[in-house]
Amino acid sequence: MRLQRSFGRQTLPLTTESGARFSYVLPAELQRLLHEIDRSGGGTLEVASSVSEEQREVYYVNGLIEEAITSSQLEGAATTHRVATEMLVSGRKPRDRSEKMILNNYRTMQRIRELASEPLTPQMLFDLHLHVTDSTLDDAEAAGRLRRPDEDIVVRDEYGTVFHRPPPADGLSDRLEGMCAFANEEDREAFTHPLIRAIVLHFWLAYDHPFVDGNGRTARALFYWASMRAGYDVLRFVSISQVILKSPAAYYRAFLHAETDNNDLTYFMLHHCGVLEQAFRELRARVNRKAKVLKRVEQQLRGMASLGHRQQAILIHALKHLTARYTIEGHRRSHNVVYQTARTDLLDLVKRGLFRQKLQGRKLVFQPVEDLEARLSEVS
Repeated sequence: MRLQRSFGRQTLPLTTESGARFSYVLPAELQRLLHEIDRSGGGTLEVASSVSEEQREVYYVNGLIEEAITSSQLEGAATTHRVATEMLVSGRKPRDRSEKMILNNYRTMQRIRELASEPLTPQMLFDLHLHVTDSTLDDAEAAGRLRRPDEDIVVRDEYGTVFHRPPPADGLSDRLEGMCAFANEEDREAFTHPLIRAIVLHFWLAYDHPFVDGNGRTARALFYWASMRAGYDVLRFVSISQVILKSPAAYYRAFLHAETDNNDLTYFMLHHCGVLEQAFRELRARVNRKAKVLKRVEQQLRGMASLGHRQQAILIHALKHLTARYTIEGHRRSHNVVYQTARTDLLDLVKRGLFRQKLQGRKLVFQPVEDLEARLSEVS
């Protein structure tokens, strides 16, 4: 690959065992990718400016689920997407090691959102690794600690060929301190683009391979932490592992390029930014598809003679506010009707299978069913 029209080469504090420093350049394609990602992900979900907070939370949970499942599948978790999603949504306990890996990833991603405002420390990294690997390692005591000199860890490809031998264990503590200093922007000599910094951290942890197992999942979690800390909160809506899983060989080749081409991280950065661009593209497509569905259902509702205009209005509101709750008195006031009319409206929606009702204290509360869109397509 020819890297043309690039800025000068930038060196990094990350070094090989022999002391050679990793570096990168910013070719035109990488600059373009960073610009596009900044436009799409600089803190707001621009493609969903009209999306309600409830719907944003749904996108957030969906992103969590996708990243939890696919990041685990990259590391060998053997379960179907449907079964894993059912476990996470229902809250049931994991049945095997693969499901436990996925649940760990889900909880770790939730934890990252809480830690995004805090500086990186070795202890935070140990805690993240502990969350990722809890009850999934052959040696339970290896969770949340650095590998020891007697633990000979190498990285192999799917055929068993060794393609990376990480630095010796006896130097990991110092390397970890250097990683934290870089993560916390203690190197003030030159500006480093926040996403470049996050990508370097992803590579750095994978390169050092400081843990016995779970390094890949922890590295991707660290990337999310660094990105969100830099203000790319929109990343909580997307899954990089979902994109990587479609072509894992390209992901691992990007790692290998850096080691075999004079410690040049440019290739890995290009690949990683390409993954992000694809993830944002898929997010925009999902949001746009959802918006079209809502618009179609709204038009469908307005044409249904079997539903009154008040019922149509509350259903349209419910489609946009998935966690909304309604009461007879609130419905009565909103439409300036008598209590009995409001009660009839809501109970009829329950009868049609579109709403559920429950008693809270002495008050009836109504809420839309989870599959409201699908149910509405059956209403005549």
